[in-house]
Amino acid sequence: MLKTHKSKLLATAAVIAGLAGVTVANADTYNFGSTPTAEEIAAVDIDVMPDGRGLPAGSGTATVGETVYKETCTACHGPDLQGVKGTGGAALTGGRGSIGTEKTKKTVESYWPYASTVFDYVKRAMPFNAPGSLTDDQIYAVTAYILHKGNIIGKDDVLDASTLAKVEMPNKDGFISDSRPDVFNYK
Repeated sequence: MLKTHKSKLLATAAVIAGLAGVTVANADTYNFGSTPTAEEIAAVDIDVMPDGRGLPAGSGTATVGETVYKETCTACHGPDLQGVKGTGGAALTGGRGSIGTEKTKKTVESYWPYASTVFDYVKRAMPFNAPGSLTDDQIYAVTAYILHKGNIIGKDDVLDASTLAKVEMPNKDGFISDSRPDVFNYK
């Protein structure tokens, strides 16, 4: 009885494997999807690396960023960058030195190890109601404003592709490097 059951399972597995091969072999006959154009790829190729690779042209200061922040960020993150309950908008500043304590407060200021991550996140996901709607200059400016309010950069410091990656974040050494040989470490 057990041998018969094993035989049936093996036969079923063989049929499924065979069908999978047929499906893959005939996949191009369904005319599903299309090859993206260079412009379509460029529109989603917006990743920014910790060392600044991928940062676009443009620039901004905290002074300009304050205006952008008030117009597009205050509703969720509040006028004091401490978040607004019920909106999902997290606090962006404060908590420096709190990581690993009973009063841990993860913010851009206290937790994030790279300033380029702020730019990347804002570009991809903010503002919440209209992600991708800000220009690169506006993103540099609001990033400068957040970093300035966290006492990381000066009010008149200009952020751009060459200066943003050089910003030293308070928690830059707070993460463990990944020593696997197939993972590129940025530290």
